[in-house]
Order: sequence, then structure tokens, then C-alpha cells
Amino acid sequence: MCDIKSFTTVTYLLARIGFRFFLVGLIVSVLLFGANRRANAQAQLAEDIIVITKGLREQETGRTTSHLGNAPGTGQSRFGIAPGSGEARLGERIAGPGMARRDVLAAASATAGGQAFGAPEAIIAPPPRLSAADLPLYGPLEVPRPEEEGPPDGLTLDAAIERLVQANLDLQTKFQEIPKARADILSAGLRGNPLVFASADDVPYGQYSPQRPGENGYGITVIQPVDVNHKRRVRILAAQRAKRVLDAQYQDAVRLEIDNLYTAFVDVLAAREAVRYLEASLTGLNEALTVTKQQLRGEERSGIDLDRLTVQRDSALIALDEAKASLSNANQFLAARLNLPANDQLTVRGRITTPTDSIAPLEELIGMAIANRPDLTAYRLGIQRAQTDVTLARAEAFPDMFVLYTPFGFRNNTPTGGQDATSWSLGVMASVPLFNRNQGNIRRAEINVSQTTIELAGVQRQIETEVRGAWRDLETARGAVDRLERTVLPRARSVRDKTFSLFKAGEEGTIGYLNAQREYSEVVRQYRDALVRHRRGALRLNTVVALRMIP
Repeated sequence: MCDIKSFTTVTYLLARIGFRFFLVGLIVSVLLFGANRRANAQAQLAEDIIVITKGLREQETGRTTSHLGNAPGTGQSRFGIAPGSGEARLGERIAGPGMARRDVLAAASATAGGQAFGAPEAIIAPPPRLSAADLPLYGPLEVPRPEEEGPPDGLTLDAAIERLVQANLDLQTKFQEIPKARADILSAGLRGNPLVFASADDVPYGQYSPQRPGENGYGITVIQPVDVNHKRRVRILAAQRAKRVLDAQYQDAVRLEIDNLYTAFVDVLAAREAVRYLEASLTGLNEALTVTKQQLRGEERSGIDLDRLTVQRDSALIALDEAKASLSNANQFLAARLNLPANDQLTVRGRITTPTDSIAPLEELIGMAIANRPDLTAYRLGIQRAQTDVTLARAEAFPDMFVLYTPFGFRNNTPTGGQDATSWSLGVMASVPLFNRNQGNIRRAEINVSQTTIELAGVQRQIETEVRGAWRDLETARGAVDRLERTVLPRARSVRDKTFSLFKAGEEGTIGYLNAQREYSEVVRQYRDALVRHRRGALRLNTVVALRMIP
């Protein structure tokens, strides 16, 4: 006979081949190596099955991490640390609730999913915030009148948002975390399968006889784990609360992706306005060039004056080409965010100007953000999840019992002249809870509740800061636009127009006119940039409040 270590090794190797060969491995191991008595064999087998089950569960359900990030195809979540999950904030690996347990009975009684109560490593990483595209900063400019919305069949911002939610590939990838969380709920509710043990005891080398008495026996035993303190129910609740956290995280990912859409959409509007500004400026430069040519024929101007104006016109043409290229790039980038075919024919419908006079007061905006922000909701739900993990950790302090039932046992007494006998047996195996083997996990789970509560306060403070900053930026941009429209731009235009009138009358030189045009172009550029900042600020306020207040 071989010792129990050999039994365990052979059974473990056979079990690794697959679950369907697990029972075969047990039977073959017992038939080959046996045990001294049926009761001892059952007890030893039960202990070995517990250890083997634990090892297989850890190998099959363990999630690997890498310093390079989530490896494609590993099934790892695309989200950041899920609020309330108990994940280490400093990067260490922990053995908290739902991870590998040291108690062998608890290990065997755990559900097949291993980490049964949700996705403790769920990671919804927010998309990086896009930076605004740069526009050409040289060349004379002119403010076109009136502002154009674009073609009637152009892509509106509302239609772009609807398309983004349905077709954006990054959001589609993150959405798959939701059905994975449903699968975690399913795994959390699975009950432990019974184990079947077939044994042959006291098989002799040779044969028994009256001179060499003995008896051999055969039996089939069913081992069933019993959840005596409702751990399965708590696992299901924890998995459901983990899914609610993921739902809120996904909503926050949508919010941030819409913010990126705002940036891409305004980039298109700004690039389109740059083209219109430069096209309007070309009209004025061509008029000045025509006047100069006429004056040159009348010998009122020199060739140098004509060259100077021609340089300005050519500079405007270069800037116009740059602006058209920027518009094309902005259109293609917007199409990529919306998963549309890349082409230069995408047109949008919208205005760069937007009314912001009816915005609620700052304190009201802060209250709206605290009530509506999904990232803050995720942390509120994360506290509930963390509290459920405490309940689960306390339940894990008392592992399941194992009921051993042998419905059929057979004793072969023929070699000694006796009558064969059949029998049945029933047994219970349980861990004596003299020591709480889960004290550390309980304490860690309790600390995680406090840690998540602190994080909630930090996120709320950050949200207040974001709202104040967005409101202040919007107010600053609105004040700049108002001042430019009412005083600065009209005065600059008046100076430029008067200088141009003097230039046409021959009373002002080319240099004087070009200087006036340059000063006016700088004011126009400042006005255009203020309009863009105001539009971005209005949409940014939508993002930080998590409400579509400004269209």
C-alpha cells in the first residue's frame, strides 16, 4: 500500500486533466492504493478533496495582473478600482473576502466562481480627456456676418451624443463589464456539487481463507457540503451590489466620453469658423489690392505698396489652406469618435455662440452635481458593497459542514465461510470553531468600509472644486465675449475702416493701413478664441454637473 501523499498526488494530477476525469481519478487512486479502513479512507479522502478543490478553484479562477496593464483576452475588467471592492490603494495584493482562504473546509465550500461576489478587480478606467485642436494663428481675419449653423441635414450635437452612446467602440468595450457582472451573480448563486467516492477496502495480496482470515469490503459514499450560515445568500447580495457599482461606473464612463465628444464637436465648429473668418478677410484684402492697383496706374502708389498687400493676401491664402486642413482633420476625428466612415464630407450643424444667461447660481449647480454625478453614486453604492463584504467575511469565519452518506456498503465474507453483508452509513464532518480563522479578513473588510467612506468625501470635494472651476471659467469667457462684442471689436473695426478710407483716398500709406489691419486681426482672433472658450466652458459645465443644461 502507498501512503496518503501518493494518493493525493495521483488524484491531483488526474483532476487537472479535467473535471469529467475527476471522479475517475478518485476511483482509480483508491483501487490502486486503498486505505486501511473504510472510515479512515472516507475521512482522508474528504480532506484531500477539500485541498484539491481549493487548488483547482484558485488555478481556474485566479486573475493575473501585469505592470503592462490588462492583457487582451484575459477577461480582466476595463474599469478602474471599483468603489468598495477592497482593492489595495497602494498596489499590494490582499487576501480579503472572496479570495483564497486558509480554512480547508471554507475553501471546499466556496462557489465555483472563486471570487463569487462580483468583480473585485473591476477596473473602468475613464477615457483620457481630449485636448482642443490648434487652429492657424496667422493671417488677417475678419468677422463674418451672420453666423452659420451649417446645412439642415448636418450632424447636430444631440444626434452625435445619441450616436456616441450606441456606436462608440470604447463604450461598447466597457459595456461588456455589465453582462460579466451578471455572470458573477450567477456564479455567486451556484451551490456546491456533491462528491462521489467509491472504495474497495482490505483487498488482500492473494486470497483470504479460514487459515488466513479476513474480509474485504466495497462501498460508495456521497459527500455533500452544506451551507449552514447562508454564505451563498450573502455572496449573491455582494455580487448584486458589485454590479450596481459597475452600472454607475459605466454611466460615468459615458459622461466622460460625452465630454470628449464636446471637445471634438467644438473643434469642428471652431475650425469651420476659422475658415469663414479667413474667407471674409480675403474679400477685404482683395478690395485693398484692387484699390492699390488702380492707384499704381495713377502713380499714386509704388510697386512696394502692391507687394506688401500681395504678401498679406498670400499669407491669408496660406492660413485659409491651413484652416481647411484643420477642418478636415477635425471632421475625421469626430467621425472616429462616432464610429463613422472616415471622410471629409462630414458636416455638422450648430453654432459656436450659445446663450448662458439662464444658468443656475453656483451653489445650486454644486447641489445638482452632488445629486447627479455617477462617479459619486458609484462610491455611495461602493460603501454598501463594502458593508456586504464585512457580512460575508464574518460568515466565512464558520465554514460549511460536510455530510458523508454511504447508501451501499458490501462486506465479502465468502473466503471465511460467512454470509455476505450489506450496510449503510452516515457521517458529518465539520470544523470546530475554536478559533476564528477569518479575523484578519473581517478587520480588513471593516477598514475598507471606512476607506471607501473617506474616498466618498474626497470625490465629493473634488466635484465641488470642478463645478466651481467650470463656473468661473464660463463666467470669465462670457465676460470676455461681452466686452469684445460691445467695445473692443467695434472700436478696432472703426479704426481699421477709417484707415482704409484714408488709404483709398491716398491720405494714408500702405504701412499705416497694414498696421491697422494687423491690429484689427489680432482683436478678431481674440474674439474668435473667446467664443470658442465660452462654448467649451458651457459644455464643460454640462459635464461637471452631469446634466444637459446648455444645448
